[in-house]
Amino acid sequence: MRALTLLAGLLLVTCISLLISLLSGSVAINWQELLAIITGNGDPLQSQVILDLRWPRSVTAFTTGALLSLAGALMQVLLRNPLADPYVLGVSGGAATGALLALLIGLGSLGMHSAAFGGALFSMLLVFGLSHGSGSWTTNRLLLTGVVIAAGWGAVIGFLLALSPEQGLRGMLFWLMGDLSFATSPTPGLLVLLGGLLIAVMAGRPLNILTRGEQTAASLGVNVLPLRRLIYLLASLLSATAVTLAGSIGFVGLIVPHMLRLLGVRDHRLLLPASALLGGSLLIIADTLARTLLAPRQLPVGILTALVGVPLFLLLLHHGRSLHSEAPGSVNTTEVTALLPQNGPGKARGEKFSDSK
Repeated sequence: MRALTLLAGLLLVTCISLLISLLSGSVAINWQELLAIITGNGDPLQSQVILDLRWPRSVTAFTTGALLSLAGALMQVLLRNPLADPYVLGVSGGAATGALLALLIGLGSLGMHSAAFGGALFSMLLVFGLSHGSGSWTTNRLLLTGVVIAAGWGAVIGFLLALSPEQGLRGMLFWLMGDLSFATSPTPGLLVLLGGLLIAVMAGRPLNILTRGEQTAASLGVNVLPLRRLIYLLASLLSATAVTLAGSIGFVGLIVPHMLRLLGVRDHRLLLPASALLGGSLLIIADTLARTLLAPRQLPVGILTALVGVPLFLLLLHHGRSLHSEAPGSVNTTEVTALLPQNGPGKARGEKFSDSK
């Protein structure tokens, strides 16, 4: 019941955010006029503004925020570290580099998406490969490697921009800072989101057990290696899709899972869809502010997410419960016990684990 209440509340927040986004802009439209447009009796100009501009942009904003939040939650489970997200680990940078390279070459939408996915996957493999070294990798080493790789992608992006024609340079810069002004059809991104969310929720139970560590998960019957590979690929695909939709947007995948964990949401079968709803709603609000604060001029939405995300994350660090205790690797013993299979190998149902790792 509590899970349904939370999801219903987040769905209501999403609907309210969409409504505010549709009604806000340089062309004033009230809710009666919006209702007339929905029923097909609205003013032609207002109908064009809503159906051709604001609706695709709002849905794209929701899809992008949901993709980033879902990817961030999965990476935090994978690394058992609360600081992991596509932006910090350089996955977004790799995807942006691939997409920008595809733009410069002149590839179409499919080529751009493929290049972004390839860049994201290559970046993730590079981070994990370099952080592993001659021994086993640690989360601290992996995060440091991710930060360095992200800086490297930034240099590559700067080099590509230096080679870009001047007439398209401003648009590329806006896109790299997070730009939804060219959003047209959100359908491909929505399909990726729905498919990725379905796969992630289906893997929710083994993900809950994986938070206790790979050895514990393996002893309980979880096939760890295929699960890790699935999360690698899924997080890369989600990040790449978000980058192709709106460029590089930071802090959404980092902040949203923390906000939910501070509310006591630990079960990934609830955390993952809740992250998608909350992340999508937050990016809708951020995009609405980006196009209305300095209207008719528009701000890159990535600037607003950074301006809000940095102090919000510091606030969560200062006032929230310890991020280490709230991290994906700190699931309560009784919670893990309740998630065990009926006759999991190594432990009978109802036995408890030691909290030592």
